[in-house]
Amino acid sequence: MRYTTLIVSLVLLGPLAASAQPIFTDSLPKQEFAERRTRLMEKIGDGVAIIQGTTETGNAKKFRQNNQFYYLTGVEVPRAILLVDGKSKRSELFLPPRNERKERSEGPILIPGPEAVQITGIEAVEPRDRFDAALKAAASAARKAYLPFRPEVLGGASVEDPREKWEASATDPWDGGRPRETLFIDKVKAAAPALDVQDLDPLVDAMRFVKSPREIALIRESTRIGGLALMEAMRSARTGMYEYELEAIADYIFKAHNAQGIAYYALVAAGKNASYPHYHAAQTQTKDGDLVLFDYSPDYKYYASDVTRQFPINGKFSPEQRELYGIYVKLYMSLMTSIKPNLPIPTLLKEAVGKMDAAIASHTFTNPKFKEAANRFVENYRRRINPPPPAAGAPARPVRRGSIGHTVGMEVHDVYTEHGDVLVPGMVFTIEPALTIPEDRVYIRLEDVILITETGYENLSAFMPMEIDAVEKLMA
Repeated sequence: MRYTTLIVSLVLLGPLAASAQPIFTDSLPKQEFAERRTRLMEKIGDGVAIIQGTTETGNAKKFRQNNQFYYLTGVEVPRAILLVDGKSKRSELFLPPRNERKERSEGPILIPGPEAVQITGIEAVEPRDRFDAALKAAASAARKAYLPFRPEVLGGASVEDPREKWEASATDPWDGGRPRETLFIDKVKAAAPALDVQDLDPLVDAMRFVKSPREIALIRESTRIGGLALMEAMRSARTGMYEYELEAIADYIFKAHNAQGIAYYALVAAGKNASYPHYHAAQTQTKDGDLVLFDYSPDYKYYASDVTRQFPINGKFSPEQRELYGIYVKLYMSLMTSIKPNLPIPTLLKEAVGKMDAAIASHTFTNPKFKEAANRFVENYRRRINPPPPAAGAPARPVRRGSIGHTVGMEVHDVYTEHGDVLVPGMVFTIEPALTIPEDRVYIRLEDVILITETGYENLSAFMPMEIDAVEKLMA
């Protein structure tokens, strides 16, 4: 009887539940977005910043705003445009007009007017057809206009992903497609030729590089959900399962904890499949003795994580696996325990390499290939203590793969700045070194999410088992 009542109640509540469409984020207060716009005004001086939101998702998919627009507004409405005026210290949001047919189908949508001002905290919310006049007014003084040059990211794994896609399209003689950002820049220049158009992305990236306490809380929760999913896959693992079955377990946990999607495609790789760093076919059936690499995290309220563990499908490490995995963990912890706030990465690497050398010297290797792999691992870091300077005009790429890892935030491989070679408080990044024996297609890799604090560091994924005994205990 209780189940019947519940089902009837859900049916009756259905239309009301459907009316609660995302229009403005519930994960951050409007004051935080206002503070971000104020900081941006300080950066642009008397100029203006103009950024467009993404278009309708289509294909019956949930709408997700692009990251740069969301970072400055929190608004989850298609085809919105934000104008931030550094001279007047005001912002204007331009929204599409009311669509009654869509409202009847999907529920209320944010529309121009006083209510939208109250909801968003933006000083003026106008119809989108007034943007042209606002643009021309901004151009009257021949000011600088800052627009995003980089293709928008919709919760993707990396800022590079859309760029690579559009670069491939541009050079394809049978395609020639151009990103919306490029088209928008052309239209702004045509409508307001007096504006001096500059790239907005470096200014916003510099703001995003150090996370606020509320952002850290969201990354922490994304990491918690990712860890719960991975540990449930470990508990459920049995010889003979397919990689996609382990992935499906994580998908359920993500959804059950209110993740809005995945931060990147699942890297679930059994046995030698792990030797492909971005293997994601997930079609292989596991066999007894396989180590499974599991690298998968959710997109939670516009913030990502990136956690990886490697475990034996049968729940027990073999003697050879115990030795190789065990020395890897010692080298891995040499890197992690060298992390300190305000420390240049080369200094961190120098300290870590000293610890790694000591770990190798104190270990009795039973297989010469294991010792070669460990030494190769250390030499990879030793070479990076004094790296050559980047080529003239090359973008800064600190805290990236090959040094210690990558930054984490709204993207999995998040934004970086020219100052990213120092570990500053509020910075969130991963460590993910790999130990390999290429000729045998052996690949060992773990990954944790690290927050730099004022006094040290916090491993946000420390609750996940890493040591051999802890892994086997969880899987028993």
